[in-house]
Amino acid sequence: MDQYIGLDVSLKDTFISVREGGKRIWRGKCASDPTVIAKVIRTHAPSVRRVVFETGPLSVWFFHALTAQGVPAICIDARHAKAALDMAPNKTDVNDADGLAHLAEVGFYREVRVKSFDSMLVRTLVAARHQMLKMTVQISNQIRGVMKTFGLIVPKSAGNILEGHIRTLLATNAGLERIVLPLLEAWLAVRARVAQLSKQLIATARADEQCQLLMTIPGIGVVTASSFIAAIEDPANFAKSRSVGAWIGLTTKRYQSGEVDYAGRISKRGDNHLRALLYEAAMVILTRTTADSALRVWGLKLREKAGFKRAAIAVARKLAVIMHTMGPVINFVCGRA
Repeated sequence: MDQYIGLDVSLKDTFISVREGGKRIWRGKCASDPTVIAKVIRTHAPSVRRVVFETGPLSVWFFHALTAQGVPAICIDARHAKAALDMAPNKTDVNDADGLAHLAEVGFYREVRVKSFDSMLVRTLVAARHQMLKMTVQISNQIRGVMKTFGLIVPKSAGNILEGHIRTLLATNAGLERIVLPLLEAWLAVRARVAQLSKQLIATARADEQCQLLMTIPGIGVVTASSFIAAIEDPANFAKSRSVGAWIGLTTKRYQSGEVDYAGRISKRGDNHLRALLYEAAMVILTRTTADSALRVWGLKLREKAGFKRAAIAVARKLAVIMHTMGPVINFVCGRA
């Protein structure tokens, strides 16, 4: 008979539950190492059909490593799994593994598409650059705030001009200079690293024909195009282009119960960073005349009826649809269709 396995993964240990014929036949734990887990599975479940675990920090590594070991690994939506696991009277790692094994056996789960390591590298590059940009803003704000306390107001500026203003003002206060200059040096160092990551991202985009095509859309730059391709990977992952908007979380939620039926705000599911980038691109389209297009005309008409924010969300959703539709075009042009 087929066996079904649930894995409750943590950084140190992974709890394993094996079911067969509607009953648990074995459970235990081992180190959170795919090689070790695969060995345990071969020992206790030689006829395994499904191995289920939830999305989490280790899910990409676990999925690819277990698949390479010949294990039929399936990564499922943690939100969907939580609804079923909450039925247990006690929340323990052992009970979670049992619940996941039960879900695997009955087939009541929502499988998640696990991204490739290449896509994760691009996403990691974008995320690292974004985090370091936030650090530069935080450090510069810290410098401005500290200097205000001593009556030194830094004029609005950025880059080398900001550095010059700070050094000029600090020349009149030696005590404060000893405190702020290390912050300024850290700010300069982080900016240099941001520039390095930006060059890597631009080089990656230039080598990708899909990025080059998407960047011809008004409002779409290197970061947005790279993030979109890394998130979508293959356009064939979505049967319909308009499904991409819902996957990113740009469609409204609906609630219906008896006589109550209304649509609320957008769901905000999926990739938060990609959703924010598409929203920023939509604002560029609506606010800059240099981004003139049929999409801009449509968005401006919608803004008059529904307001700016709703129009921007609608334009962002339509942008996602357009960008996904352009995916098969580049595949056909390059002979990959």
